[in-house]
Amino acid sequence: MGYGSYSYDAHEAMSRARASLPRQTVFAQRSCHPLMDPHGVALRESRDSPTHPESLAIAFALDVTGSMGAIPERLAKEELPRFMRLLGELGVAHPQVLFMAVGDAYGDRAPLQVGQFESTAELMDQWLTSTWIEGGGGAGDQESYELALYFAARHVDMDCHRKRGRRGYLFLTGDEKPYPHVARKVVRDVLGHEVEGDVPTAAIVEELQHSFEPFFLIPDLSRRTHCERAWRDLLGDHVVCLEDPDDTCVVAASLLALAEGLRDLDGVMAHLRDSGFDQRRVGRVARALMPFAAAVGRDGAPTPTLDTEAPLPGPEGGPSGYRRP
Repeated sequence: MGYGSYSYDAHEAMSRARASLPRQTVFAQRSCHPLMDPHGVALRESRDSPTHPESLAIAFALDVTGSMGAIPERLAKEELPRFMRLLGELGVAHPQVLFMAVGDAYGDRAPLQVGQFESTAELMDQWLTSTWIEGGGGAGDQESYELALYFAARHVDMDCHRKRGRRGYLFLTGDEKPYPHVARKVVRDVLGHEVEGDVPTAAIVEELQHSFEPFFLIPDLSRRTHCERAWRDLLGDHVVCLEDPDDTCVVAASLLALAEGLRDLDGVMAHLRDSGFDQRRVGRVARALMPFAAAVGRDGAPTPTLDTEAPLPGPEGGPSGYRRP
């Protein structure tokens, strides 16, 4: 729901205390936590409160198949407090964070897990570490990302959108393609809801974009070749190719700042340098962000103008005698 106040110091202390622990200790679930089972869930809600009068919903949908489990571990041990602090420094006053976990509906026991929107360090941490890192995945080159998109589109209610017409943010991490349809049988089996038939993933993305700004984050350049094209066909410039999965949270916070118009790319990079990020990491983040920043006009490049009075060039490069209309 998103009530309560956030403390970076408390959050950082929790992360620091488990930094050297093995993954199986931090993520102790050996099956889907009953409170993260989406079966029968009508809505997950992000609500305003006296403490957070203008909440902004942010959802992380983390791939927890065998090749992707390092990202939730990195969030729990170090990066999530940094993400929250960076959001505040960049001007996002009232973030509320929800975690989902994505697997494969045709092979995993828990193809989708869903927490709650939270504002406090303790509750965010609780939902993140209650995730079951199942470590399975499909036999092919697809995972059930479309199921997370479907849930976000149809089973999330946010005051930022309902009251202010402001879209939430969904950051989906992965290294495979989605299935082309949200299958009716999968919705029934996993979510406990009935739909009339299979729903094309492209249609769900279009529906989702009414309430969310969805991004797909590919963890490194070596994994982009077989999934990037499929995701760009769905999300266009909202597909972001990282150079290192450790940059997931920094890139997500920076994307949000760019999309919200809080900083341009130069401003974000200057803030990262001033905050103590080493130059190599700043460079990686800048390269990951550059295509999206250019697409939304936040890369710092001047907007080209057309001189309507200048004559068009003639066949030999000289004036043609014609002017632009």
